[in-house]
Amino acid sequence: MGETSSTNDGAPVPWLARFLKWAVMRWWRLGGWKAVGTLPESRKFIIAGAPHTSNWDFLVFLGVVETMGLKPRYIGKHTLFKGPLGGFMKAMGGVPVDRTKRVGMVGQVAEKIRAADEFALVIAIEGTRSPTTEWKSGFYRIAMEAGIPIVCAGPDYIHKLGIIGPIIHPTGDFEADMEPAYRFFKGLHPRHPKKAVFPDGSGLDPQLQAEMNRALVSPGTAGKSPRL
Repeated sequence: MGETSSTNDGAPVPWLARFLKWAVMRWWRLGGWKAVGTLPESRKFIIAGAPHTSNWDFLVFLGVVETMGLKPRYIGKHTLFKGPLGGFMKAMGGVPVDRTKRVGMVGQVAEKIRAADEFALVIAIEGTRSPTTEWKSGFYRIAMEAGIPIVCAGPDYIHKLGIIGPIIHPTGDFEADMEPAYRFFKGLHPRHPKKAVFPDGSGLDPQLQAEMNRALVSPGTAGKSPRL
């Protein structure tokens, strides 16, 4: 008998979730993808992913967290966790949020994080694959309320890398705290570069991309987070 997989709450993982993870990791390895970077010592953090320009980004991020031995968590509408779909959602790390409750989404998720021993919450912080300057801030408010760091991460389709970048410890000054995050994201190579738009209206930065390229090929940087 093979090892029985289980969800974050200990329930058996539906076969579909097991198959999906197996298929993604097969695609990841056969495609030559790798994960680079360093996670924080804390066992609780938010992985803030960007630029999100393609459905393929989901596979890249799933490959990163599986490679790094993480049990990723995702926010989902509570109604998706009912019926046959519920087991699959939980198996994939889903966190149900009821938007009709008096306690808002931020408070509900922060409470779940505080109650857990480990929690790696993955959020696509643009909130859409379409170009937008209206990036979401809920991830930052969750991190503030739960008292956990934010780990910046993004895909590099040229080098076939899922890259872990700067680690942010929120202070309450959103703009100042996010400056190194935007700098990191602007240096990546998303699948659809023209769809990458930042809150200030700018796009990817060729100079930062060149610096990222040099950082990724520099001797002694294998596996480490690139510094821009």
